[in-house]
Amino acid sequence: MHKVLVLYPTPTDPAAFEEYYRNVHLPLARKLPGMLDHRFTLSVSAGDQESPYFAIFEADFPDEATYAASMASPEGQAVGADVPNYATGGAVVLHYDVEP
Repeated sequence: MHKVLVLYPTPTDPAAFEEYYRNVHLPLARKLPGMLDHRFTLSVSAGDQESPYFAIFEADFPDEATYAASMASPEGQAVGADVPNYATGGAVVLHYDVEP
């Protein structure tokens, strides 16, 4: 299993981020070929500290090659190109194999 984790620092306008993310970006992301499942949160807690992240997106792919092909596809290119439209705080993308 190959996981993708996208960490979003706090944007300049959280309400605008949420509106765009839910209504435009997630529908694009759901079209990624080869993606097995995905989940997200707009409520990140760091215990008694302030979280450095506002939102987190996770996706599952069967393997790294499928993930790479997905991101190279037209759908993947559209997802990547869309990030600056809402993520004013930027985004950190991590991907890794998960061991059982």
